[in-house]
Amino acid sequence: QVQLAESGGGLVQPGGPLRLSCVASGTIYSINAMGWYRQAPGKQRDLVASINSNGGTNYADSVKGRFTISRDNAKNTMYLEMNTLKPEDTAVYYCHAAIRPAGWGPPYDYWGQGTQVTVSS
Repeated sequence: QVQLAESGGGLVQPGGPLRLSCVASGTIYSINAMGWYRQAPGKQRDLVASINSNGGTNYADSVKGRFTISRDNAKNTMYLEMNTLKPEDTAVYYCHAAIRPAGWGPPYDYWGQGTQVTVSS
């Protein structure tokens, strides 16, 4: 079994920083792409940022220059550094990873349970 666990969400004032973490645990052979998604009330889940196994990154236009995604492959952990947060960043943030549980076969998609980020004064 593979599990993803997010942490680091909470309430922050506009303009403030917050750091999210996502740890993958269980039977893991390799982790391909990882990413952060977010879903605000009444809206669809959208990609915030992604990072591949070589460290290549991709960001939504709305967070470019403010958010930084990174990963520590030795710890099976991914991070999202969020700066200059805005009220419109308020959402549940989900961790996603494409993981091979064994040395053969395709990777499978796994999701965390989500962590709430609220930006408000």
